[in-house]
Amino acid sequence: MASVSGINQLLSKLDNLTLDSFSEKYPTTHPEVNPYDLYRVHIGEVLAPIVGVAPEKIHPLIQWTNTIDKGDFVLPIPALRIKGAKPDALGAEWAAKFPQDDPLFDKPVAQGPFLSFFARGAPLTQSLIPMIRDLGPEYGRNRFLGLKDPKDPAKGKKRIIVEFSSPNIAKPFHAGHLRSTIIGSFLANLYEGAGWDVVRINYLGDWGKQYGLLALAYERYGDEDALKRDPIDHLFRLYVRINAEKEEDLAAIEAKKKEGQDVTDLLANSLDEQARRYFRKMTDRDEEALALWKRFRDLSIVRYRATYARLNIKFDEYSGESQVTEEAMDKVAKEMAEKGITKEDQGAVLIDFTELIPGKEGKRLGKAVVRKRDGTALYLTRDIAELLGRYEKYGFDHMIYVVASQQDLHLQQLFKIIELLGYKDLAQHCQHINFGLVLGMSTRKGTVKFLDDILKDCADHMHDVMRKNESKYAQVEDPEGTADTLGISSVMTQDMSGKRGNNYTFDLAVMTSFEGDTGPYLQYAHTRLSSIKRRANVTDEELNNADLSLLTEPHAINVVRLLAQWPDVEQNTLRTLEPTTVVTYLFRLTHVISSSYDQLQVVGSEPAVKAARMALYDASRIVVGNCMRLLGLSPLER
Repeated sequence: MASVSGINQLLSKLDNLTLDSFSEKYPTTHPEVNPYDLYRVHIGEVLAPIVGVAPEKIHPLIQWTNTIDKGDFVLPIPALRIKGAKPDALGAEWAAKFPQDDPLFDKPVAQGPFLSFFARGAPLTQSLIPMIRDLGPEYGRNRFLGLKDPKDPAKGKKRIIVEFSSPNIAKPFHAGHLRSTIIGSFLANLYEGAGWDVVRINYLGDWGKQYGLLALAYERYGDEDALKRDPIDHLFRLYVRINAEKEEDLAAIEAKKKEGQDVTDLLANSLDEQARRYFRKMTDRDEEALALWKRFRDLSIVRYRATYARLNIKFDEYSGESQVTEEAMDKVAKEMAEKGITKEDQGAVLIDFTELIPGKEGKRLGKAVVRKRDGTALYLTRDIAELLGRYEKYGFDHMIYVVASQQDLHLQQLFKIIELLGYKDLAQHCQHINFGLVLGMSTRKGTVKFLDDILKDCADHMHDVMRKNESKYAQVEDPEGTADTLGISSVMTQDMSGKRGNNYTFDLAVMTSFEGDTGPYLQYAHTRLSSIKRRANVTDEELNNADLSLLTEPHAINVVRLLAQWPDVEQNTLRTLEPTTVVTYLFRLTHVISSSYDQLQVVGSEPAVKAARMALYDASRIVVGNCMRLLGLSPLER
């Protein structure tokens, strides 16, 4: 493999170390997939005798930088805790003693309490470009991270469940579901790239009294053809209509009650009560009632699958509130009562965290009702039973819920109840990944925010933008398909550009622009790299044999230095769990690549230089594409 031979080429410069001896001494490092692991170890090994600290203690303190003008690595000197000298004085002393002829680094630069290291261009370029081109879509991924025991791969992968999207059937796929879908899919991709066994679950809102109401609406106003054509839209329209009738019904009854009339019979036959009775038939497993509900659910899932496919998103399981059995909830309710977690209060069953947990935590968690006076179990009971059922089914090592920040308290209460039930380890393996609001989001059809409507608006807008450049538009083979991909890229990139917790404003004009840090700009960056390869007419054999020592220009070296950071960026994102960590890096990379084009022209250059530069841009295309696919974007070729 070229990736291994490239690393062995670097190792040969370092006292002829081998990959085996390297991994034996530093088992958590994997230079065959992340060359900068080797660079960090080398800094520690060289500095150890100069500093008087063991290399294993220096190695974990070495940080990579966000801006390459500050170096490729930086060592915060105070972190070494060396007594009796000021960090800036130590930095100057160590820099002076660092070998002038080091094979991988120029002389380090002391900058206050930091020591900055700049990688030499030639060895990095000549090992990294072949490595990226050899690994292709695997470059950046580190599948060792997901192993239960990195020393023994036979023990298998760790398993993670990511629950995301989770729309309510017959209700709009609103902005919160969109954010959950985008962020959740990204996190699933991220853990998959790190070698975890990922289970993607869509936990649908598919149960409750509203389905009794919906069934009544379908019996009165349902249209078979409309249901088959667009189940989500038709069910939503039925639900809006019957819900309005229900509210009118209840208002009329309330008015008669105020007039002093006996409304007992009216209430017993109200739409609200009919819906309650219908839902009771569902919970009692009435075959006819369940058959209609199942049809609504199945047709909606078929439609959702098609929409998710446009976003490159798949699910391993379409679960839902309906899949949690009454027996499972009764079992949980009984266990909570036996352990003194719940108590009765005026006919309802609740958990009073202020009595169970001392101090601020108990006050913050407050009280939670788990069963209403009429005996109906609330979401919390259902979620407890579902969590325990998932662990029994999947035996996961970690589980992530990607749910809006409005649900912070609900998830905190859920995890604390799991802990109080005696499953502390399980509670610690559950995590809520939250996110802020999308502001100002409405569609051309009005304020109903179905995902298909959102994507269609973006695609239409993108199509309008594309038509303004007639010559380029004429060259696009599939304008509508390209507009759709660009529209999806614009939505997803805007969503992931800021920190998850921040609110952002949905702005079609800004997000669909080819200027600025947008999804269309990223697609343009990838298509330009693809077009260079097509126009250069350089064979793979010529690229494989390119003389990379010809890449001496600062622009070329800077591109290589940023390409080398990608495995670190992806690994760091496992710590931040922020899509913006990847998005920010990707924009930095594409800007540096873009600024190099005038200085590193491929077409028209002398053949050897042409092949070397094309190899650089081919490696760049691979990394830009890998970043985009991790984010869930489909890189366009033209």
